[in-house]
Amino acid sequence: MMGKSHTVKEYEEQLTELRENLHGMAERVEDMITHAINALVDGDAELAESTVEDDRVVNHDEMMIDDLCMRILAKRQPMASDLRLVTTALKMVTDLERIGDLAVNISFEAQDQVEYDERPSLDEIPRLAKHVQWMVGAAIDSFIDRDSELARDVINRDQKVNDLYAAMNRRLIEYMRENDVGIEAAMSIQRAAKHLERMGDHATNLGEKVIFMVEAEDVRHHNKVDENWHDRSSANGSAQ
Repeated sequence: MMGKSHTVKEYEEQLTELRENLHGMAERVEDMITHAINALVDGDAELAESTVEDDRVVNHDEMMIDDLCMRILAKRQPMASDLRLVTTALKMVTDLERIGDLAVNISFEAQDQVEYDERPSLDEIPRLAKHVQWMVGAAIDSFIDRDSELARDVINRDQKVNDLYAAMNRRLIEYMRENDVGIEAAMSIQRAAKHLERMGDHATNLGEKVIFMVEAEDVRHHNKVDENWHDRSSANGSAQ
């Protein structure tokens, strides 16, 4: 009896370790976003370089969490909700690692910005980054707390990120039409903004995975499926 109790305790400790490790990885990724954006706005090449170096830690986090998940699956054979928790964590680290890669890409743009004599205003970049960081942090909180409503808030926030990105993109295009000298700098900023928009997509993926973990409901592509169904229904109705 005592052996079984010890095994259960060890299993719970592993699940706790998994949650804590995932949370720690997410915090590092959030810090990378902050540092990459600060490097871009301030023209800080050293900060950009240190952000690139931070990606090694995030990559190590990914491998460590992958290994822990595989050990839990192999030795504990979790069932139902615990199985969804472990498999969800296994998938979430991939999105977090890719967000870290995108922060590295922004850091590269920050290093390029130092070379430009003229560039457009960067006021919108921190606003865009703030929404993305909230999405990443809230997605992980929703995982830790098994909060599917918060996960839905993350998914809904992505529209705000898309709107801000689209508005910024229009402004940058207008800037490039009027400023030949600043075209390369504007294109670099445009790429950085796109990286932030892609981070929002990955954070949305995180939210979708949490909803599946908590509710066993796959909400991916729901809007697309509904739209396609509506289009087919309308077409059938017109044909009749």
